Amino acid sequence: MRCCKCNKKEKMMEQYFEILQKNELFEGTDEAELRSMLSCLGYTVRQYPKNDMIWNVGAKAQSFGIVLCGQAQVIREDWFGMRSIIAAIPPGGVFGEAFACAGIPRSPVAVRAGADSAVLFLSAEKLLTVCSSACGFHSRLIRRLTRMLALKNIELNRKIEFMSRRTTKEKLEAYLLSEYGRQKSNPFLIALDRAELADYLGVDRSAMSRELSRMKREGVIDYWKNSFKILDFETIRKS
Repeated sequence: MRCCKCNKKEKMMEQYFEILQKNELFEGTDEAELRSMLSCLGYTVRQYPKNDMIWNVGAKAQSFGIVLCGQAQVIREDWFGMRSIIAAIPPGGVFGEAFACAGIPRSPVAVRAGADSAVLFLSAEKLLTVCSSACGFHSRLIRRLTRMLALKNIELNRKIEFMSRRTTKEKLEAYLLSEYGRQKSNPFLIALDRAELADYLGVDRSAMSRELSRMKREGVIDYWKNSFKILDFETIRKS
């Protein structure tokens, strides 16, 4: 007989099945398969208020997280306390998988809740090790995890592209063009607020706000809060 605590845990997870099924690890699985996978892998779910630390620099990196709701912000700090947001992870997104799978014992980055959030944690060791019952989905999960790591590397190269630009203006233009191309929509929404965007691009927030205002005034872009629209592609691509 299953304990009440286990039943309650599984019941709570049901509200997040749709989110998990959109995650590349579990894409294409039905609810019965998803239940079996989670039962075999073992998991924990934790909830975090906005701005709470999900983990700090130096935390054990034996598991990785999947955001069920809210947002997780991966943050790096230098010796002078300057903070940079490496990535903003939306619902269904994954963080910490590279460190956990590489066997790095301690996390070199911090992760903070960008909104009230719930996170599913999975053990990398359990995912990468075929269980005694030889579950058919294990090899599929390993292939998918490998692909996810490759895509994460592409995203890192994307950020390096922005950071390599010399000026705040050039970084903003490269970022906005990239988001337009990625989302294939104009206007498009970005996941970061102004402070977070400045951290992500490694620029001063005030200088960035002035540059955005200037670009809007000159008719290059338009924006309202997190919604942006590129109005003058010729100008923004020439810069």
